[in-house]
Amino acid sequence: MSSTLEKIASDLADDTIAIMQKTGDDRLHFEVAKVLGSSSQTLEEAYLHEVRVRLAGRAAKAFLKDKIAKLAAGAKSGGAQGQ
Repeated sequence: MSSTLEKIASDLADDTIAIMQKTGDDRLHFEVAKVLGSSSQTLEEAYLHEVRVRLAGRAAKAFLKDKIAKLAAGAKSGGAQGQ
C-alpha cells in the first residue's frame, strides 16, 4: 500500500498532467513543485518523480505508436510493390 507521501504526489501528478494537456502549459509542473517546495521538499521531490515517470511513459508510448504506424505503412507499401 502506498504511503501518504506517495499517494499525494501521485494524485497531484495526475491532476497536473491533466491540466497541462488541457492548457498546453508544459511548465506547470515546475510551478506546482515550487509551491510544494516552500513547505515540503520531500513532497516536492516525490511529486517531480511522479511527473517525470508519467511524462517519460507517455513519450515512450508515443514513440512506440509512431514506430508501429511506420512499420505498418512500410508493410503496406512493400506489399503493393510485390503485386
